[in-house]
Amino acid sequence: MSGRAGPIPETGPSAPGGSPDGALRILALDDDPVNMSLIRAIVSRASDPTIRGATLLEATTLAGARAVLAREPIDILLLDVHLPDGLGLDLATDLRRDGGADPAIVALTASVLPADQQAALDAGCDAFLAKPYPAAALVATIGELARGRRGGESS
Repeated sequence: MSGRAGPIPETGPSAPGGSPDGALRILALDDDPVNMSLIRAIVSRASDPTIRGATLLEATTLAGARAVLAREPIDILLLDVHLPDGLGLDLATDLRRDGGADPAIVALTASVLPADQQAALDAGCDAFLAKPYPAAALVATIGELARGRRGGESS
Protein backbone atom coordinates (compact mmCIF):
# COMPACT_ATOMS: atom_id res chain seq x y z
CA MET A 1 0.00 0.00 0.00
CA SER A 2 1.08 3.55 -0.64
CA GLY A 3 2.28 5.41 2.40
CA ARG A 4 0.37 8.51 1.34
CA ALA A 5 -3.09 6.99 0.93
CA GLY A 6 -5.04 7.00 4.14
CA PRO A 7 -7.34 9.00 6.33
CA ILE A 8 -6.65 12.54 7.41
CA PRO A 9 -8.87 13.73 10.24
CA GLU A 10 -11.42 16.31 9.15
CA THR A 11 -10.28 18.67 11.86
CA GLY A 12 -6.58 17.81 11.81
CA PRO A 13 -3.76 19.85 10.30
CA SER A 14 -3.24 19.89 6.59
CA ALA A 15 -0.48 17.88 5.01
CA PRO A 16 2.78 19.80 5.14
CA GLY A 17 3.59 21.62 1.94
CA GLY A 18 0.32 20.86 0.15
CA SER A 19 1.71 18.02 -2.00
CA PRO A 20 4.93 19.59 -3.28
CA ASP A 21 5.62 16.48 -5.37
CA GLY A 22 2.58 17.21 -7.54
CA ALA A 23 0.73 14.08 -6.41
CA LEU A 24 -2.92 13.81 -7.34
CA ARG A 25 -5.08 14.95 -4.42
CA ILE A 26 -8.38 13.15 -3.90
CA LEU A 27 -11.01 13.98 -1.29
CA ALA A 28 -13.38 11.11 -0.53
CA LEU A 29 -16.64 12.21 1.10
CA ASP A 30 -18.68 9.28 2.40
CA ASP A 31 -20.26 8.62 5.78
CA ASP A 32 -20.17 4.82 5.46
CA PRO A 33 -16.95 3.31 6.88
CA VAL A 34 -17.23 0.30 4.54
CA ASN A 35 -17.46 2.54 1.48
CA MET A 36 -14.52 4.61 2.72
CA SER A 37 -12.45 1.44 3.23
CA LEU A 38 -13.34 0.34 -0.28
CA ILE A 39 -12.23 3.67 -1.75
CA ARG A 40 -8.96 3.47 0.23
CA ALA A 41 -8.29 -0.05 -1.03
CA ILE A 42 -9.11 0.81 -4.66
CA VAL A 43 -6.91 3.91 -4.69
CA SER A 44 -3.96 2.26 -2.91
CA ARG A 45 -4.04 -0.78 -5.22
CA ALA A 46 -4.75 0.96 -8.53
CA SER A 47 -2.62 -0.16 -11.45
CA ASP A 48 -2.23 3.49 -12.52
CA PRO A 49 0.75 4.89 -10.58
CA THR A 50 -0.76 8.39 -10.57
CA ILE A 51 -3.81 7.10 -8.72
CA ARG A 52 -1.90 4.65 -6.51
CA GLY A 53 0.42 7.49 -5.43
CA ALA A 54 -2.41 9.95 -4.82
CA THR A 55 -2.85 11.75 -1.54
CA LEU A 56 -6.25 10.60 -0.28
CA LEU A 57 -8.05 12.84 2.18
CA GLU A 58 -11.31 11.83 3.82
CA ALA A 59 -14.43 13.45 5.21
CA THR A 60 -17.63 11.90 6.53
CA THR A 61 -19.82 15.02 6.54
CA LEU A 62 -20.45 18.02 4.33
CA ALA A 63 -19.02 20.25 7.07
CA GLY A 64 -15.85 18.15 7.18
CA ALA A 65 -15.51 18.24 3.39
CA ARG A 66 -15.97 22.00 3.33
CA ALA A 67 -13.21 22.35 5.95
CA VAL A 68 -10.83 20.21 3.89
CA LEU A 69 -11.66 22.10 0.69
CA ALA A 70 -11.02 25.41 2.46
CA ARG A 71 -7.48 24.42 3.44
CA GLU A 72 -6.33 21.88 0.84
CA PRO A 73 -5.99 21.98 -2.94
CA ILE A 74 -8.09 19.07 -4.23
CA ASP A 75 -7.98 17.64 -7.76
CA ILE A 76 -10.86 15.16 -7.49
CA LEU A 77 -13.81 14.98 -5.11
CA LEU A 78 -15.50 11.58 -4.68
CA LEU A 79 -18.91 12.67 -3.47
CA ASP A 80 -21.50 10.54 -1.69
CA VAL A 81 -24.91 12.04 -2.43
CA HIS A 82 -26.75 11.27 0.84
CA LEU A 83 -24.92 12.40 3.97
CA PRO A 84 -25.94 12.88 7.61
CA ASP A 85 -25.82 16.67 7.34
CA GLY A 86 -27.31 17.14 3.87
CA LEU A 87 -27.00 16.33 0.20
CA GLY A 88 -23.63 16.02 -1.47
CA LEU A 89 -25.13 17.58 -4.60
CA ASP A 90 -25.59 20.81 -2.63
CA LEU A 91 -21.81 20.89 -2.11
CA ALA A 92 -21.25 20.31 -5.84
CA THR A 93 -23.62 23.16 -6.69
CA ASP A 94 -21.91 25.47 -4.20
CA LEU A 95 -18.43 24.65 -5.51
CA ARG A 96 -19.44 25.36 -9.09
CA ARG A 97 -21.30 28.55 -8.18
CA ASP A 98 -18.71 30.00 -5.83
CA GLY A 99 -15.65 29.53 -8.01
CA GLY A 100 -12.79 29.04 -5.52
CA ALA A 101 -12.07 25.33 -5.13
CA ASP A 102 -12.77 23.63 -8.45
CA PRO A 103 -12.09 19.91 -8.20
CA ALA A 104 -13.45 17.41 -10.68
CA ILE A 105 -16.46 15.85 -8.96
CA VAL A 106 -17.60 12.21 -9.12
CA ALA A 107 -21.05 11.52 -7.65
CA LEU A 108 -21.19 8.14 -5.90
CA THR A 109 -24.71 6.98 -5.11
CA ALA A 110 -26.94 3.95 -4.83
CA SER A 111 -29.52 5.80 -6.92
CA VAL A 112 -29.41 4.56 -10.49
CA LEU A 113 -32.42 6.32 -11.95
CA PRO A 114 -31.73 8.49 -15.01
CA ALA A 115 -33.28 11.49 -13.20
CA ASP A 116 -30.78 11.08 -10.34
CA GLN A 117 -27.91 10.86 -12.79
CA GLN A 118 -29.11 14.03 -14.52
CA ALA A 119 -29.49 15.79 -11.15
CA ALA A 120 -25.84 15.02 -10.38
CA LEU A 121 -24.70 16.38 -13.73
CA ASP A 122 -26.92 19.46 -13.33
CA ALA A 123 -25.36 20.09 -9.90
CA GLY A 124 -21.93 20.27 -11.52
CA CYS A 125 -20.64 16.72 -11.18
CA ASP A 126 -18.28 15.60 -13.91
CA ALA A 127 -19.07 11.90 -13.58
CA PHE A 128 -21.54 9.56 -11.90
CA LEU A 129 -20.95 6.06 -10.53
CA ALA A 130 -23.73 3.89 -9.13
CA LYS A 131 -22.96 1.92 -5.96
CA PRO A 132 -21.83 -0.76 -5.91
CA TYR A 133 -19.36 0.17 -8.61
CA PRO A 134 -16.56 -2.05 -9.88
CA ALA A 135 -13.10 -1.01 -8.73
CA ALA A 136 -12.02 -0.72 -12.37
CA ALA A 137 -14.80 1.80 -13.03
CA LEU A 138 -13.65 4.05 -10.17
CA VAL A 139 -10.01 3.82 -11.27
CA ALA A 140 -10.93 4.56 -14.91
CA THR A 141 -13.07 7.54 -13.89
CA ILE A 142 -10.39 9.00 -11.61
CA GLY A 143 -7.75 8.44 -14.29
CA GLU A 144 -9.80 10.12 -17.00
CA LEU A 145 -10.60 13.12 -14.82
CA ALA A 146 -7.00 13.40 -13.60
CA ARG A 147 -5.69 13.45 -17.17
CA GLY A 148 -8.26 16.10 -18.05
CA ARG A 149 -7.30 18.25 -15.04
CA ARG A 150 -3.60 18.02 -15.83
CA GLY A 151 -3.88 18.97 -19.48
CA GLY A 152 -3.96 15.45 -20.89
CA GLU A 153 -0.60 14.40 -19.46
CA SER A 154 -0.12 10.65 -19.23
CA SER A 155 1.96 8.84 -16.65
